[in-house]
Amino acid sequence: MPSKEFTLDDIAQHNKEGDLWIVIDSKVYDLSRFADLHPGGAGVLYAEGVAGKDATQVFFGLHRLEVLQRPQYAHGTIKPLGPGELSLVPYSEPTWLTPGYFSPYYSDNHRKFHKAMRAFLMGVVQPEAVRCEENGKRISQEVVDKLSEINFLAMRLGPGKHLKGLTLMGGIVKPEEYDYFHELILNTEIARFGTRAFVDGLLNGGVIALPPVLNFGTPEQRAKFVPDILAGKKYISLAVSEAFAGSDVSGAQTVAVRDGDEWVVTGTKKWITNGTFSDYFTILCKTDAGFVVLLIERSDDVTTKPVKTSYSSTAGTAFVTFDKARVPVANTLGQVGKGMSIVLSNFNHERWMVTATSLGAQRFVVEECLKWTNQRIAFGKPLHAQAVIRAKLAAMISRVEACQAWVENITHQMNNMSYHEQSDKLAGPIALLKQFVSKAGRETAEDATQIFGGRGITVTGMGKVIENYHRTSPFDAILAGAEDVLGDLGVRQAIRRMPKNARL
Repeated sequence: MPSKEFTLDDIAQHNKEGDLWIVIDSKVYDLSRFADLHPGGAGVLYAEGVAGKDATQVFFGLHRLEVLQRPQYAHGTIKPLGPGELSLVPYSEPTWLTPGYFSPYYSDNHRKFHKAMRAFLMGVVQPEAVRCEENGKRISQEVVDKLSEINFLAMRLGPGKHLKGLTLMGGIVKPEEYDYFHELILNTEIARFGTRAFVDGLLNGGVIALPPVLNFGTPEQRAKFVPDILAGKKYISLAVSEAFAGSDVSGAQTVAVRDGDEWVVTGTKKWITNGTFSDYFTILCKTDAGFVVLLIERSDDVTTKPVKTSYSSTAGTAFVTFDKARVPVANTLGQVGKGMSIVLSNFNHERWMVTATSLGAQRFVVEECLKWTNQRIAFGKPLHAQAVIRAKLAAMISRVEACQAWVENITHQMNNMSYHEQSDKLAGPIALLKQFVSKAGRETAEDATQIFGGRGITVTGMGKVIENYHRTSPFDAILAGAEDVLGDLGVRQAIRRMPKNARL
């Protein structure tokens, strides 16, 4: 396996007879001893555009991929960006990270936090993300332990009392200074791997299932369940969706019947993120007095099986069956009959989180497309010489920048509102924001696939990020609320706030 790294200037020194290196798809090949054996003659390899150069385009114009699957000539790889380094590709970073540009939202602490977070994620998490996305296995406990050392899950839950006494990101940010822009940074960064399912497998169950415990649980409940979950010793999922109830949450059919000091829960939940490996479930149930939210521990009466979807099973998507599962009444979150309001108030943060990760993924796709159109030669010119390609790039850039601006605006409102105010004022705007961002993402996925052509529908190779995003971008349009439902929610809330005397 190649282990060394080189710059393109290093490669350029090896361009003569007896010392011949080339680059293909970012891998370095030493062809010094192979040149005279080349079926097309050594002269082809010593051509000006091949010897000591990135010969990717020339190679794929003449050979099939399997030719590269002969390891004897692999010598190393092109040196990538170092941990925490910023990309210099235009629009690959948001404005606030672009040299010479400014933003009113971010402080020097946000910049330090970003640099440390990117370095940590690229060094510790990205290799795991790639492996898990490919093999479908859940995140390893070893990586979870490293995440817990920086209090990763606690930070993904946003600012709040749950951070008190914790050391965040090695002490870079104090718990009382941590805000939603820090969390926005975290969410956009985890989406830069081109591994959509792993984003959900990265303890997303805790992100959406713990807030009801934190916001509506008793001190005893929080003390019993929260520490082990934040420490990565236990796992939790939000169990709301059913085959009977997706965006229509009120259609839930899972029933909880009171029996003394216990609830007896019967029903099923579907598409439950992290469900295959969760120890606890925050679940919405029907009762004679209305809906209730319960915290249920896995037992012999709580079983899970994987749900096969179009993204990797590393997300742990599950079908969960509650077969007369007995749950202590002490595990009731909030009041009986108030379960629907608890679940609906929880959606704001979840939808904002999904929007933030979608934004990060879209920007990464834009970067991939700009790089590809710069190096891909078609009809004797770089791909970006074609007006139709530039038009697609313009649309992609415009969309991601519009998304960034709206996300940051909403994040600023969150920073200046209490949880109750967010529930009251931001449900509509966040719903419209998610609809806009997920639609933009699917349009960008389609444009990117056209730009990459065959590589954009190939799971491996140069187009693998595009293939993954094109296949999985619909998850952002469905999870936490389908686009049409959210658009309608946003408009209905706006109409409800219309002044009665508003006239043309």
